[in-house]
Amino acid sequence: MFVAKTMLAAFSALWLAYRFGLDSPNSAMATVFILALPSSGMVLEKSFYRLLGTLVGCAGALLLIAAFAQHSVALFLGLALWVGLCTSGAAMFRNAQSYSFVLAGYTACMIAIPAIAQPSQVFALAVTRVAEVGLGIICSAVINDALFPRHQGAQVMRTVQARYARLLGFCHEVLERRLAPAEVELTHLQFAADIAALESGRAAAFFEAGRGRADSRWLHAFNTAFLAALTTFYTLHRLLHRLRQQPGSPLLALIEPLHAPLAGALRGATTLASLDAAAARQRSALALARAALERGRPDRAQRIAFDTAAELLQRFALNLHAFQQVYDGLSDTGRQQLSDPLAYTPKTPPAIVLASGARAALTLLLLAAGWYYLAWPYAGTTMLMATIFCALASSSPRPTMMVRQILSGFVVALPLSFACLFFVLVRADGYPMLVLAMLPPLMLGSYLSTNPKQAGVGIGINLFVATVVTPANLMRLDGAAFLNNALALLLGVVLAYLIFALLLPEHTMGNRRLVAGALWREALRTCEAGPRRLKHRFDGRVRDLLNQLNAAAGPVPAEATRAVLRQGLTLLELGHSVIEMRALIACSPASPASAALQHGVALIAAYLRAPEPASCRAALDALLLAGAAVRQALPGADAQRAARLRTALADLHSIYTSLLDQPPQTTEGAHHAA
Repeated sequence: MFVAKTMLAAFSALWLAYRFGLDSPNSAMATVFILALPSSGMVLEKSFYRLLGTLVGCAGALLLIAAFAQHSVALFLGLALWVGLCTSGAAMFRNAQSYSFVLAGYTACMIAIPAIAQPSQVFALAVTRVAEVGLGIICSAVINDALFPRHQGAQVMRTVQARYARLLGFCHEVLERRLAPAEVELTHLQFAADIAALESGRAAAFFEAGRGRADSRWLHAFNTAFLAALTTFYTLHRLLHRLRQQPGSPLLALIEPLHAPLAGALRGATTLASLDAAAARQRSALALARAALERGRPDRAQRIAFDTAAELLQRFALNLHAFQQVYDGLSDTGRQQLSDPLAYTPKTPPAIVLASGARAALTLLLLAAGWYYLAWPYAGTTMLMATIFCALASSSPRPTMMVRQILSGFVVALPLSFACLFFVLVRADGYPMLVLAMLPPLMLGSYLSTNPKQAGVGIGINLFVATVVTPANLMRLDGAAFLNNALALLLGVVLAYLIFALLLPEHTMGNRRLVAGALWREALRTCEAGPRRLKHRFDGRVRDLLNQLNAAAGPVPAEATRAVLRQGLTLLELGHSVIEMRALIACSPASPASAALQHGVALIAAYLRAPEPASCRAALDALLLAGAAVRQALPGADAQRAARLRTALADLHSIYTSLLDQPPQTTEGAHHAA
């Protein structure tokens, strides 16, 4: 069905381009192949951003030609700056919006470079480009949305159900001790990818006419509740893991039975009523366990560890209740709208953003110089192809693999295109025969693009065939032109591959060192940034960094990747506790306890800024002093303040153990925190 719809849209766009007498009918056809995606929502979303990027790119080309029509060097410098800025924007956003930045960058090149010899034709070139791209967009959008549509909204709801079941099943298995610590870490890495994928699906469903827009706010809330429950559960799991490393401790015997109510609620069909009943049973069991602990005359460390576990269990029960409430709301057609949902937003490390822009700009300048000295008429095509794929691959976690797949598709398509053009198409008479002549290689490319492992090859075949085989309005057969054009296309992709392999090869999405440094910076912001939406922003950015790490690592992450993952999860735990402690400080009156907590936050920030043994020791000492000050304030506090102080003790304990889990000498990338 996907292949049939793609072929119908592509040849409809080509036929209309012939009827309208457009200069480059192949551009309309190639647009359809670029927009060939599984669901109507994804097609509409990409169509919108492709049109927006094309319009902005044409406007940029007009401005550059108007300013530097008689100065080629200045024009290429301006184009390089434009492409660099657009590519940096694409790397920064890394979602459907990034496609607009990519299009704006290379569309300006596609308009401005052919207009160098005839600047007066630049407006006509821009209008024609918009018409060709717009025609392909209309054909693709209409056919995908009207003919056996596969709605993104329905796919998103299936994804929500799968994520919901997977999170509850994961929590149940961990509470029942069925997963090893390494499996728990890898599952957290996969959950980070799930969160990003759900947000991408939500954004595409928003463009459909169904429930996508109505569900959009609730999907934001679902991701937020998912993040909160997952983070609290990881902190709880780490605490229990530390306790299990202390043989002979009486705490495990008291704490582990407290899991039973929640584990039982997660085992079957989970509802709000079952979670509420489990929370009530947990509170009763917690009171009995606390009484048993006091009878055993615990020392200070044991009491704090128990209080921390109790606080996390209660917090996790509340998170699960909120998560279940949002999930139930998604399936309720008569629900009320949420007032102010918090969106998940990706964030790319600045070094990768700058490197992506610099790489694309340098590519354009170097190849422009080569074009000038070679004096090869088709060198402009090579320059455009290298620039386009440097921009497109900038948001990919494995750019060389992406470009290599496109190159493989070009290589496969070369003999197919030659045979199609010079042995079949030359004998075609009329448009139906043209369709039959071009159909086999294009169907092969579309079929391959449905397989995620070979999608790049399929896209490469379709783009190559659409570019070199599709006849213009007045068909000309020129063997030398065909070979030169094919060579220029291949050489452009080869150069893009070499540029990624040789120019700043480590500054790509998901690089371990850069992700590690960004994780430390995000942890540092929890100590220094403003409190507004800090927790949600920190959660989202850390999970996004882990998603980048997961995408670059492939199906089997190396040990070095897993070390960064463990570091990131530990910093996530530390950052959450710091945020909770800062919130408590903000709502507390001035006192020795709040001053001690504030001093502890300052020394944690100093450690995160310069993670060395001395700063780590100073932070640990400050946390011990803050704990003593909080315990001194407990006897004279009222019930509400006493509850806050006990929460502060739990946060102090969590931060203290997190710092012990994060020895300075193993913090890869930590020196980038400053």
